[in-house]
Amino acid sequence: MAKKENIFDTYETFLVHIYVKVYTGKKQRFFYAMIHKSGKAIIFAGPSGAGKTTISKHLVENNEKISFSVSACTRSRRPYEMHGKDYYFLSVHEFKNKIAQDAFIEWEEVYADSYYGTLKTELAKIWAEEKIAVFDMDVQGGLRLKSYFKEDAMTVYVQVPSLQVLKERLRKRKTESEESIALRINKMASEAALAKEFDVILTNEHLPTSLAKAQALLDQFLSK
Repeated sequence: MAKKENIFDTYETFLVHIYVKVYTGKKQRFFYAMIHKSGKAIIFAGPSGAGKTTISKHLVENNEKISFSVSACTRSRRPYEMHGKDYYFLSVHEFKNKIAQDAFIEWEEVYADSYYGTLKTELAKIWAEEKIAVFDMDVQGGLRLKSYFKEDAMTVYVQVPSLQVLKERLRKRKTESEESIALRINKMASEAALAKEFDVILTNEHLPTSLAKAQALLDQFLSK
């Protein structure tokens, strides 16, 4: 399957374009705003089930200077997930329309008709609040964002102690079929060699320890 992506050409000239609607009585005005790329980012990446979402959301809940960047995807919403909070859940048709509209900083077809992407408007919203964006990405997406942000990002590869641990975690979710689990395991095995491309490798064996290590990494990044 060919990987597809859509990233801005240069770091220095990136602009995020937002349409902001303001209503005054019956009149509707449209303001066109441009936000220059000047923010920072923390990128957690790794296989599904490694714990990167748990770690990144824990940091967001306990640090006022950072904000979670909600990705768009085409997978089915899990019972405990909320649209706009965990992901922007789109149909394949809706996602492709946004690709055509150049609405993404980056996007990828991870599996057949399984799309994930980072919306320009989501990042613009975070930077407008003068906060650091926190990303929860798959491995390829994390590396694309690392290449994009360069020195303004810290990238963390979250890994599990073993494939067996990953299988157990995915099965415990009760949201994955055995076929889906097999796909994710194969993907992890093929991408494990890319871990060295990240700034930090965090092995999530004991969650409280991993959370403490992630907070220490964040503190170090914020102090720069």
